[in-house]
Amino acid sequence: MTVAVSDYLREDKLPHLWCGGCSHGVVVGAVARALAALEIAPDQTVVTTGIGCFGKADDYIATHALHGTHGRALPFASGVKAAAPHLTVLALMGDGDAATIGGNHLIHAARRNLDITAIVSNNNNYGMTGGQCSATTPAGKRTSTSRYGSPEPDFDLCDLVIGSGGGFVARTTHYHVRAMEKLIAEAISYRGFSFVEVVACCPTYYGRYNREGDAASMVKLIKDRALSKDKYFKLAPDEREDFFPTGKLHVEEKADFTTRYLEVQKKAGGIKAESKEGSR
Repeated sequence: MTVAVSDYLREDKLPHLWCGGCSHGVVVGAVARALAALEIAPDQTVVTTGIGCFGKADDYIATHALHGTHGRALPFASGVKAAAPHLTVLALMGDGDAATIGGNHLIHAARRNLDITAIVSNNNNYGMTGGQCSATTPAGKRTSTSRYGSPEPDFDLCDLVIGSGGGFVARTTHYHVRAMEKLIAEAISYRGFSFVEVVACCPTYYGRYNREGDAASMVKLIKDRALSKDKYFKLAPDEREDFFPTGKLHVEEKADFTTRYLEVQKKAGGIKAESKEGSR
């Protein structure tokens, strides 16, 4: 089967509605190229989304799509995968959708090790509704609801997913496009819960509130803060504050939810058969 990147995009919906300099379009392009590289048929792929700026991603991807309520992309993805395990299922979320409104679902999807690929475009605020503080807004940073600096500590999403049992966990940035494509392709190929965080920018709100300049300036700032995992962990703990690790942060081979559930079904079938024999 030969597929083109354009087979995964609804070009009739372009240009997209995101603000100039927004990272979300870059992530959608990387998803389309990763699917094309893997030659996964669009009609065998399901993309689920919730509410928020990145929740509009399903408008531009030419696969089956399920647009749900805020924070619920992963429950919908879980239901699709449980009902049709043969399908490739991706949940595309922003940081508000994945970790603030939907944090509980993220934890349990990782714990169950469902064969779903979760991709989070993390721009550290609620971009769609006015730039409010989210669970990934760094402490001390300004948003529309923390004009003098957020008093809350932020989640490290990758650490959260690793701690919850996710089998494949990676981080990249919207500057490192080719690395993003490769990590997304590896995540999709992984059998189990895979998670890719894309460190993204929102020049309209987060960048403006925190005086990080225009989109190009924000991209450079993110690029300069991103270190390979090996380089990051060679730094002393007090030197890591201004940086974050990228690449594959955790990969663990273990049985996914569908495999374990089939084993339960076999056991249940055996119990039923034994019960019938015993009643004769």
